[in-house]
Amino acid sequence: MTTTQPRTTQSINQEQLASLIANIRGTVIQPTDAKYDLARTIHNAMIDKHPALIVRCADAADVMHAVNFARANDLLLAVRGGGHNVAGLSMCDGGLVIDLSEMSGVRIDPERRTARVEGGATWGKLDHAAHAFGLATPSGIISTTGVAGLTLGGGFGHLSRHYGLSCDNLLSADIVTADGQFRTVSADKNPDLFWAIRGGGGNFGVVTSFEFRLHPVGMVYGGPIFYPVEKTEQLLNFFRDYMRQAPIELSAFFSFHQGPPAPFIPEPLHFVPMVAIVVCYSGDDPAQGEELVRPLRQVAEPAVDLVGMIPYPALNSMFDAIYCPGLQHYWKTDYEPRLLDGAIKVHSEYGPQVPSLQSTMHLYPQSGAIQQVGRSETAYGQRDVEYVHNIVAIDADPANMPRNMAWMRAYAEALRPYSAAGGYVNFLMADEGQERVKATYGDNYERLVDVKTAYDPTNLFRVNQNIKPRG
Repeated sequence: MTTTQPRTTQSINQEQLASLIANIRGTVIQPTDAKYDLARTIHNAMIDKHPALIVRCADAADVMHAVNFARANDLLLAVRGGGHNVAGLSMCDGGLVIDLSEMSGVRIDPERRTARVEGGATWGKLDHAAHAFGLATPSGIISTTGVAGLTLGGGFGHLSRHYGLSCDNLLSADIVTADGQFRTVSADKNPDLFWAIRGGGGNFGVVTSFEFRLHPVGMVYGGPIFYPVEKTEQLLNFFRDYMRQAPIELSAFFSFHQGPPAPFIPEPLHFVPMVAIVVCYSGDDPAQGEELVRPLRQVAEPAVDLVGMIPYPALNSMFDAIYCPGLQHYWKTDYEPRLLDGAIKVHSEYGPQVPSLQSTMHLYPQSGAIQQVGRSETAYGQRDVEYVHNIVAIDADPANMPRNMAWMRAYAEALRPYSAAGGYVNFLMADEGQERVKATYGDNYERLVDVKTAYDPTNLFRVNQNIKPRG
């Protein structure tokens, strides 16, 4: 990890800085402030960046002032929503960070089945508010993740086979673009920009609020089933066929974990590598969910079976304690167009070697409702792949990361012959390179460049998996 010294604000126009501070209803945090170090801390402890200013916004007007200030002073600009971006792209060195963490309001309209969510909210806040009405919208699998970052990159999780990606359920959004203007986008208003933010990441502005479609989801039949790791190849072969015929109401992802030292895991299995299949049935009939999960209980004898009726917010926060703030993270991701025999052999070799409690490999199906949206209907265009894998090296101790990362890199490289050229944008690291970004968006890339050129011709919003404007 490279550590830099905090930048001062001496090179910034002091008169303009005083004006910014006077006009902001929120807080402008500078390197000399006592709260600075806490304010620059994000989820991934490998990231240690020192911005010149952090503007903790109270409303959209604050965001407009901050964008205009960054542009006028030619400052590098980053945007922080939930602070979970593993690549550290919600923070920057020497520039200005727009921090939306105080803008976290959620309002549910139970009659219209919609949610209005501010840009700094986490999925846990939205899950909690919607659950009171028996409603939910697709999110990820960690409730502390920010709504904004996940949605702008696509967003898949427990409900995605049933109801699509997070961005597929976006009805409208409010966004401040590089010219400091506040715009509402939807299918009818600024449709080109609405298309681009549904998968194009933070390239086009600061989204201050989102309007989502909600679905009737209250209790689900879900949770993890753990198996002996010796059964990996048998389980993967079964899982491939199982998911191809599963109804869209059933989601499941395949993973490798060391058994967590938790009361619900027998002590002899603590820190022992195991296979886990995490399921979620979100249909109307719990009995059907139990029947659909039955084959997973029969293919091999589970070591631990934790599947049952559970509130959706509880399922979506089940892994929060394991993946708490302050851990070291480095990830490798790729799409797998099909789960081929060769890939199963690779997973069966490397997965059982999972080197630490938090390190893992997740294999997420991209089928069901995800594939019912056309490749060009949203900026997220990877609609015909079968899976995305994410191999992660995570540890509380930096000294362990070289060993963890060596496992991760060897695993990812062995899977390369079975992988597509692009990867899921929310899982990409900062050093992936421009060609990787282009491959991730495929046929949609040139249209994204057109929208970027129209709304951000100077590339003010470039602290992201960047789509460069023309010229």
